[in-house]
Amino acid sequence: MSGTITMATASHIFSKTAAIPVHAVWGAAAGLVGGVGMGIWMSVSRPVMDTAMITMVAGLPGSTNAFAGWLIHLSIALFAGATFGIVLGHLAQRLASAIVLGLAYGVVWWAIGALWIMPANMGMPVFEWNDVTSSSLGAHLVFGLLVGATFACIAQAMGKRTGPAR
Repeated sequence: MSGTITMATASHIFSKTAAIPVHAVWGAAAGLVGGVGMGIWMSVSRPVMDTAMITMVAGLPGSTNAFAGWLIHLSIALFAGATFGIVLGHLAQRLASAIVLGLAYGVVWWAIGALWIMPANMGMPVFEWNDVTSSSLGAHLVFGLLVGATFACIAQAMGKRTGPAR
C-alpha cells in the first residue's frame, strides 16, 4: 500500500496547496490597504521641486498625471500584497509577526523599486540616498506595516469563521 494515496493523505496535500490561493487573495486585499496608505503618503510628500511622489510614479510609463500614478501604484501594491500572501502568509497569521514581516517586506520593495527599478527607468542614479529615496523609505514602511497588519487581521477573522464547528 506504499504506492497508494489514502483519502486522508490526499486531503492533507490539497489543503496545503489550496492555502496558497487564499493567502494570495488575502495578501492582495492587504496590498490594496497598504497601497492606499502609501499612496496618500506619496501624494502629500514632495521631496523634489514641489512634485508629488505619486506623480513621479506616473513617470514610469512617461505620464505626468497623478491619476495614472495612482493606477500604476495600486497595481504594483496589489501584486506586492498577493506575493506577500503567497511567500510569507503562512508566517503572518499573528499580528506581531505579520507587522515585523510586513516592515521587512516594505524595505525589500523599497530597495527593489525605489532604489533600483524606478531610478533606472527614469535615467536617474540607482541605489542613491537622497530626499526622494528617504521619503520613499517612509512610504514603503507604511505600506509594509499596513500589509502585515491587514493580512493578520484577515487571517484571524477568516480563521474564526472557518474553524471547527462548535
